[in-house]
Amino acid sequence: MALGGAGFLTGYRVLELGGQEGLFAGKLLADLGAEVIKVEPPGGDPARDLGPFAQGVPALESSLSWQALNTGKRGVTLDLGQAAGRELLLELAATADAVIESFPPGHLEALGLDYQTLCQARPELVLVSVTPFGQAGPYRDFAASDLVIWALSGLLYICGDPDRPPVRISLPQSWLHAGADAATGAAMALFHRGRTGQGQRVVVSALRALERVAYAAHILWDARGRVLRRQGSALRIPPLGTTTPLIWPCADGFVAFYLFGGQMGAVSNPALTQWMDDEGLASPYMQDLDWPRLNLGATPQEEVDQGIVQPVAAFFARHTQKELWDQGVRRRVMVYPVNDAAGVLAEAQLAERNFWVRLAHPAFDQELTLPGPFVKTVESLCQVRGPAPTLGQHNQAVYAGLGLGPARLAELGRAGVI
Repeated sequence: MALGGAGFLTGYRVLELGGQEGLFAGKLLADLGAEVIKVEPPGGDPARDLGPFAQGVPALESSLSWQALNTGKRGVTLDLGQAAGRELLLELAATADAVIESFPPGHLEALGLDYQTLCQARPELVLVSVTPFGQAGPYRDFAASDLVIWALSGLLYICGDPDRPPVRISLPQSWLHAGADAATGAAMALFHRGRTGQGQRVVVSALRALERVAYAAHILWDARGRVLRRQGSALRIPPLGTTTPLIWPCADGFVAFYLFGGQMGAVSNPALTQWMDDEGLASPYMQDLDWPRLNLGATPQEEVDQGIVQPVAAFFARHTQKELWDQGVRRRVMVYPVNDAAGVLAEAQLAERNFWVRLAHPAFDQELTLPGPFVKTVESLCQVRGPAPTLGQHNQAVYAGLGLGPARLAELGRAGVI
């Protein structure tokens, strides 16, 4: 039973095993209404140690990553290294529709919990495995961090400035993309089961998930035999290789502005010139330009720098993000704030759509502000259904459903099984 109202997957029960690699998949299924039970070792999932932490202090319940990626789930503890723990898992599997796991390939088999064994408990079970490289191939048994997957996928090569080594996004991304694929695969497999009565195994490769994100690089190679290069925060335009900034400093941060030539900039560039002229900052070069006919790539770099880039940079530096955004919208100038976390939280569009949710959690003195559902429906069939579970929070409720009374639970607790 979901923690909130009805959802697309209300009535389905999902067990989630493993670490951070599968957290997002379980979270998405919980948003869709499935009862997702996060199964942790008695000492806690290692993902609870992932920062950032509330007040900057590491503690069992203070990981903000954990809070964000486990909303709406129920939580139980179970030691799969003990025979009694594995027996309990099979009993849980008999009540489940799907299992998400992110152990290294072969780990479940070594525990005697391979797909065939799980299906003996529930023949129509769906098993979703989230792995770095899949369940087969020469990399099958390789471990991988987010950085490794970024590098091998080709994404890392195209991120950063052209005159420096590649850089990755600081917040790990690969497991989020793999998790989205896993949740999609689980939903498709459950739909298939509803039509045929058959369960199946779904295998997700994080490498493959990230390769799809880098599709532009692959398409360019396939179509033209060219390697996509890092552009950084500037746009290099052939044939002369004239370079113009994409990211510009402003009075309180940065804004994005594409200085397009030709028809692409036929509206935005004259509007910006008029705006600058109203404040006495438009250069004579900009005022005299036939913007729709401007071929930036054929214009010498020095001419562009002195006539356009330097005056525009000085103009942006005088104004705040909000001033540039508000006037840009009014004047039809394509300039946009580069938001930090505080800027995203203050976005009027997200607020209007009720994107943010506030959740009380027993480990925090104040409510947490977290991203809301990933899709909106009139009936709110997708929604954040409650805070992340504390360690072992639902042991009694979930295990009672297997017929375990307080005395048996206490015995299992003393043995370290739960």
